[in-house]
Amino acid sequence: MLDFLNRNLMHPLMARRERSRHLDYLRVLERTQYDQPAVVRARQLAALKVQLRHAHATVPYYRTAWRAAAVHPEDVRSLADLEAFPVVTKADLRRHERDLISSAYDAAKLRLKRTSGSTGVPLNIRIDEPAVQWKTACTIRSDQWSGWRLGQRVAKVWGNPEYRQFGLKGWLRNLLLDRAVYLDTLDLTADRIAEFAKAIRRHRPGLIFGHAHSLYLLACSLKKAGVDDIRPNGIVSTAMILHDWQRAVIEQVFGVPVTNRYGCEEVSLIASECEAHHGLHLNADSVHAEVPKDGRLLVTDLTNRAMPLIRYQVGDVVVPSGGRDCRCGRGLPLIERVEGREADYVITPAGRLISGISLTENFALLIPGTAQVQIVQESLSHLRIRMVSDAGFGDAGRRKVAGLVREVFGPGVRFDLELVDAIPQEPSGKYRFCISHVARDHLQALSA
Repeated sequence: MLDFLNRNLMHPLMARRERSRHLDYLRVLERTQYDQPAVVRARQLAALKVQLRHAHATVPYYRTAWRAAAVHPEDVRSLADLEAFPVVTKADLRRHERDLISSAYDAAKLRLKRTSGSTGVPLNIRIDEPAVQWKTACTIRSDQWSGWRLGQRVAKVWGNPEYRQFGLKGWLRNLLLDRAVYLDTLDLTADRIAEFAKAIRRHRPGLIFGHAHSLYLLACSLKKAGVDDIRPNGIVSTAMILHDWQRAVIEQVFGVPVTNRYGCEEVSLIASECEAHHGLHLNADSVHAEVPKDGRLLVTDLTNRAMPLIRYQVGDVVVPSGGRDCRCGRGLPLIERVEGREADYVITPAGRLISGISLTENFALLIPGTAQVQIVQESLSHLRIRMVSDAGFGDAGRRKVAGLVREVFGPGVRFDLELVDAIPQEPSGKYRFCISHVARDHLQALSA
């Protein structure tokens, strides 16, 4: 009854109060997801043309770049025509941040998203409110493919719970509307995992959501403790590669298939598995994706007018589906899998496990003058921090590094700071932004 009231009363009331149309958009998306592929492509092409014209008219960076490349929005008569346009990289986002913001918007009034992404590169992304609402609807739609329904409780295995940033207002919203309980992956211990297990047994969430490896660690802990009565409607794994061996353990413990989801802060949801679990449906209602021969994914945001990202190189490698359709009947295109994300956990001398994603994000965002960062744990008492710095890095940045290491790992851990020109991807296209040479044994013991 509470789930029903939350879905049909609380969420609509809050949407009306906040003047958000995301629930209206959700109803549209739920209806159009079964359109034929040709209809979906035509809709994408129409949205792409609008975005290109807007970017050319109001975004200085694109006018300059496209003039140099001798291309123009009116050249695009098919989705394939976009291939003639130049690629936008993370370095471009950092170097030309202001020129990538549309002159049609007041930057001070836009949503600001700061992220280190999957490659440890801190970026500032501006997004307009209508785009936020549309992307929210797209994400809810894909999460509901897992079996969860809007209004049901959520358990999140995640770092830095967002609601904490908004004080009492955020706490009340989480308590009454989002109804989420968190296991903070910045501080994973056996006791905290046990407390979280008690919480989700008590709250009975409809969805368990988190980093792939964090979900795996939670499942291993519950399996060892003999806890076998937690049965959510769905599980959504994101932010890292979900390995088959991890999926098997998670599904065994929770008794429900894992829905693998893929996205990034820059453009939000990119792709997600449906209930068929044979590849990931691209979020064609919000992004247009290109997979060149090298597999390095390019995405064009079709909805964010404030800071359009066109042919943006995400930094991940994906495997295309070969053009096959999904038996679920949805007309949204597929990719086979994502290959280019991986992260290690690190372990502190006190025995705390810390998610590599959460750790690197904090370091990259909090250290001034950081262009890219990689953390290598050589031993329990020794870290190697590789950093690509920019002109803003100096003594304050070095002090911040020392303070973060001391705060997270304790005063007995020493570190070497290496300033490097670049941190390359591995031959597979994978970027390992946090590497531990000591946590592996601990994790193996935990999952044994």
